[in-house]
Formats: sequence, structure tokens, C-alpha cells
Amino acid sequence: MSAAATPRKPGIAIVTGASGGIGAATARGLAAAGYRVVLTARRKDRIEALAAELTEAGHSATAYELDVTDRAAVDTFATAFREIAVLVNNAGGALGADPVSTGDPADWRQMYETNVIGTLNVTQALLPALTASGDGTVVVVSSTAGHGTYEGGGGYVAAKHAEHVLAETLRLEIVGTPVRVIEVAPGMVKTEGFALTRFGGDEEKAAKVYAGVAEPLTADDVADTITWAVTRPPHVNIDLLVVRPRAQASNTKVHREQR
Repeated sequence: MSAAATPRKPGIAIVTGASGGIGAATARGLAAAGYRVVLTARRKDRIEALAAELTEAGHSATAYELDVTDRAAVDTFATAFREIAVLVNNAGGALGADPVSTGDPADWRQMYETNVIGTLNVTQALLPALTASGDGTVVVVSSTAGHGTYEGGGGYVAAKHAEHVLAETLRLEIVGTPVRVIEVAPGMVKTEGFALTRFGGDEEKAAKVYAGVAEPLTADDVADTITWAVTRPPHVNIDLLVVRPRAQASNTKVHREQR
């Protein structure tokens, strides 16, 4: 990567949902790019292990246990920072795959709270520190679910559409300030926990999501995309970047090899 493509002062990068998957991979990518990463998640043991791994590798990393849906906790967390360079809103997830007619309202509510209100909480709390840096970047890790519907995904699709609108609206509202808003919308990503969590630990159902797909995206693929977008020159804003595996043409059209 050329020097012209790297921010002048990488500074602090905060990653939510950093205990695994895309969040952990993004923390590794930003640490390698020179950022001082702050890892947040509810699973304290996981982020502490990752912070130790990054520190041992010569990077600067700190773990902070945080539930993004707890506004009081988020506000307390935010008081530790006068300036930050990057906020990666990655915390979120999917629950269930029932049709709208039988979907569990509790699952819908939890998905909205985590994906949307969690992103809102952290972004609001840290926006002053992002602005104070003179060159801040807000990243919203949404999903292709935020740009197209599919059967059995109503609750998750609704939450991710809301998250997309949050990013789009914020960009309009803060134009003219030294803060960029980047949305990265991954398609089919195979991580250690996403589908398993969605299906309540049912390994058979989780495996069917990726059945026959030769190469779904990995967490590293998405993290590489996020890191690339963040490390563009300050005047360059990647408004929206949709990233899918080659085998996926849309949310509902996926090439699956016969075995």
C-alpha cells in the first residue's frame, strides 16, 4: 500500500463485536495498518485473548467489555476518549429464519436493538471524539440483507435496512464535518458463529446455509475490505461497498455445486 493511501495519523480505532468473526478479523487488519485498536464485546475472555495476541505481535490493543445496547455503559465507555480516528460498528447478528407470519417478536426486537440501536448508541456517544480528531471515520458493517429482501429473513432484513438508512442519513447530516461514513455490506460470509447463532445452535441447519458453496466469503475477506476502505486518503469516502462471494449473485440466487 502506498504512503498516499494511508492516513497521516492512524490513531485509535474502536471495533464493536470484536470477540470473533468479522470484528476480530477487522481488529487484526486495523492493528496491522498501525491503528491502536480498542476491542469491545460482551465476551470479555475472547477480546482479552485477542488483545493479548495483538500485543504480543507488537501492536497496540486494549479490551473493553461492552454491551452496545446498554446506553449508560456506552456513555461511560465514551468518556475515556477525547479523539478517535475510526469507529467500526460491527456488533449485530441474526436470530431465526421464520416467515413473517410466525416470526418471534422477541427475536425481531433483539435484532433491532443490537443491529440498529446498538449502532446508534455507540455512534452518538463517540461522534464528538471522531469529529475532534479532524479526520474521523464511521464504518457501519451492514449486510446485503439491508439492500434486498428474502423469504425467512424478515426480522434481520428489517434491522439491516434500518442500519443502512442510519448510515445514509448520518452521512447527509454531518456533511461538511471532518468525518466520513462508510457502509460495508457483506453477502454470504462463513464465520464460526453467525449461522449457528441464527439457528439456536442447530449445526445441521447452520451447515445448510453454506451447502454446496465452494468459497463463501471469510471474515478475513470482509476485514480486508473494511481496512482498505478506512485507509483511503481522507478526502475519499467509500459510501457503500457491497461484497459477495463469486457464487452469490443476489440474496436469493446462489450457485451450489452438486455432490
